[in-house]
Amino acid sequence: MEKTFIPELTVKEVGEAKSNVRPDEVVIALGPAFHKHQNKTIVDVPHSVALMEMIAGVEEEGLTARVVRVIRTSDVSFMAHDAAELSGSGIGIGIQSKGTTVIHQKDLLPLNNLELFSQAPLLTPDTYRLIGKNAAKYAKGESPTPVPVKNDQMVRPKFMAKAALLHIKETKYVDNGKKPLQLEVSF
Repeated sequence: MEKTFIPELTVKEVGEAKSNVRPDEVVIALGPAFHKHQNKTIVDVPHSVALMEMIAGVEEEGLTARVVRVIRTSDVSFMAHDAAELSGSGIGIGIQSKGTTVIHQKDLLPLNNLELFSQAPLLTPDTYRLIGKNAAKYAKGESPTPVPVKNDQMVRPKFMAKAALLHIKETKYVDNGKKPLQLEVSF
């Protein structure tokens, strides 16, 4: 049996996140509990793997990923929108601790987005890499083909209770008055 490489992830909060003017960046917004109070997605993908893959996808397209933590909400669409507003390219990714992910653009309304990956139990490390790649393509002004995602009607009932518990756990760490935090990430 082949052993999967799980990188060690260190996340350090280094102050309030600021808007950037670099057109070559994609901002990735982590949820309030992501790799702080929870360490894996709903289907046990380690947060270090999901984040490493998204960053790798962005970098494969020649752009830079910047990572922040959004604390004011546990809603992935608002996290992603905050990331897009901080990003010099206007493109951001939001990811909840359970793995639900959104690619967003700053000029869109918070509940509109470029791509939504709502069935977190079906997201794999490969999917997270493709999410990073597509976000970078949007940042470069391209119109990429949406990331292919599986659809399973049984995922919702199968994971409903666990998803609710993970969301409650994430929401416990929301602080409405807090600004996004800039993070230093190392693997």
